[in-house]
Amino acid sequence: MKKIVCAVVLSIAMGSGALAADLGGPSYYAPARIPGPYSWAGWYLGANLGYQWGSVSNSSTHPSGIAGGAQGGYNWQNGQFVYGIETDLDISGADDTVSPFEFSNPWWGTLRGRAGYAWNNFLFYGTLGAAYGEVKGQTFGVSESKTRLGWAAGLGAEVMLNRAWSAKAEYIYMDLGSTNYSITGTSNGYWSNMLRLGVNYHF
Repeated sequence: MKKIVCAVVLSIAMGSGALAADLGGPSYYAPARIPGPYSWAGWYLGANLGYQWGSVSNSSTHPSGIAGGAQGGYNWQNGQFVYGIETDLDISGADDTVSPFEFSNPWWGTLRGRAGYAWNNFLFYGTLGAAYGEVKGQTFGVSESKTRLGWAAGLGAEVMLNRAWSAKAEYIYMDLGSTNYSITGTSNGYWSNMLRLGVNYHF
């Protein structure tokens, strides 16, 4: 008797499942694959702070100071290879005075490509692209500012702290080229180095 009851219950259960499927009832789907904990792909936005030092050609000035700002970009990842694009905009206190001239670099920005190799939660990368910024000269109360275009390159390392946050350290070299200044009566070129730390939030 128990065998008959079990068989009836099993038949009803199977029939109910089939009917539910026919009627569009809930179905089982395999859960979506959760990305690895150290995926670098996607958008990110962050901030940086560091020290900048440089030189002005045809001048004895060597502008230096604290610089900081924001950066953002997008990464693609293919296995352990990571590549993407990044832009940043920084405010800088880099300046220097050698009487009677003062030169400063109040702000600058870049638009660069990045490519690197991911090892566990670390990313080691190189970067290269365009740079732009203001180079300001002053003498005897007269100032002259030029917005300059150039290039930037560098190296860096970034570590993923968790799935959303990363921290980085990088070196950037920037060359904003040369242009004529009426206050100096000659062409003055500007280039600088930056060592900076930063954090990024990954969306």
